[in-house]
Amino acid sequence: MAAMRNTRLYSAIMEQALVGITRYYRSNPKVDFRKLRPMILKRIENRAKDYPVKTMIPVAYDVLRSRALLIQGVSTLLQVIPIWSCKFCPEVYIGEKGHEIKTCHGFRRHAKNKLHEWVKGGINDILIPVETFHLKNMFQDVIKHDQRFDYNRIPAIVELSLQAGADINDESLFTDNLECVGAESLSNDELRLVADGTLKAWEVVRSGVEKLLMVYSAKVCKYCSEVHVGPSGHKARLCGVFKYESWRGTHLWKKAQVDDLFPPKIVWFRRPQDPVVLQDKWRSFYGHAPAVVDLYTKAGAIAPPKYYCQMKLQGLSADIPFRPRG
Repeated sequence: MAAMRNTRLYSAIMEQALVGITRYYRSNPKVDFRKLRPMILKRIENRAKDYPVKTMIPVAYDVLRSRALLIQGVSTLLQVIPIWSCKFCPEVYIGEKGHEIKTCHGFRRHAKNKLHEWVKGGINDILIPVETFHLKNMFQDVIKHDQRFDYNRIPAIVELSLQAGADINDESLFTDNLECVGAESLSNDELRLVADGTLKAWEVVRSGVEKLLMVYSAKVCKYCSEVHVGPSGHKARLCGVFKYESWRGTHLWKKAQVDDLFPPKIVWFRRPQDPVVLQDKWRSFYGHAPAVVDLYTKAGAIAPPKYYCQMKLQGLSADIPFRPRG
C-alpha cells in the first residue's frame, strides 16, 4: 500500500511539473522562439553525428544480403511452381489451378463476392514491392510537393538499410548480379534445399527490419500504403483519400511497422485433406499462410510450427460432415 501511495504521489508531482513548464512557455513573454530556432537546428545537426549506430550496421548488411537471396530463391521456385493472380483484385493463389472462393471485390472495389479471373502471376505477387524516396541524408529538409521528382524511388527496405550504414556501392548486396538457377534441372532434394534457404532468408529480412525500426524512424500513411523512411514524412500531396482533394491529398503519417515495409502476402492454403480446387461453400474450413511459406511447402518442405494455427493443418476436411456430441 505504501509503495502504491508513493507511486501515485510521484505521478501527481510530475504531472504538475509538466503543466507548470507548459504554462511558463505559453505565458512568458520573454521566450522568443525565433531565438530558439538556431539552437534547435544545432541540436538536430549534433544528433546526426550519432548516426549510423555502429551496432546496427551488421544488421543492415544482413537484411540486404538476405533480401537478395530471397529474391533469387523465389524466382527459382516460381519456375516449377505455378502462381495465379486475379485480373481485377490483389488476390494471389499458389497451385495448379486457381481456387473458386468468391472473394473478388473487382477493380477499385466496384464489385463484391465475385469469382476471381486468374492470370499467370510473378515474383511481385509474392514479394510486394514497397518503394520510398531515397534521401541524400537522414536529417535533410522535408521533401516538398514540387521536389518529388528530384528524388529517386527505391525499395523501402534498401533505403532503411542504407540509412542504417550499409554501403550503396557494394554490388554484392543487390540482385542485379545474381543469376537465377534453372529449377528444371534440380532434383526434389535440391529444390527442397532452395526452399529452405528461401524461407530462412525471409525470416532474416523480417527480423532484421524489426530490429532496424527500433532505432531508425519510418512512417506510413494512415489512409494509403505510402511509406517514408526518415524522422518525418514528406509533403508530396499524393494520397487522394478525400474526394474533394482528388489526387492532391496530403498524407497523414503514423509510425510504420514491419508489415508496412515488408508486407507478407497472405494466401489461401490448401491442405492434403482439401479438394484439388478450393470451393467457396467450404471456405471456413480452409486455412491461410504467407505466400513465401506456401511456396516453401509446395517445394516439398515442412512448414515451421508457428504457422500451423493459421494454416489449420489439423482442421477437419470439408468432405467430413460435422457431428455435434450428444
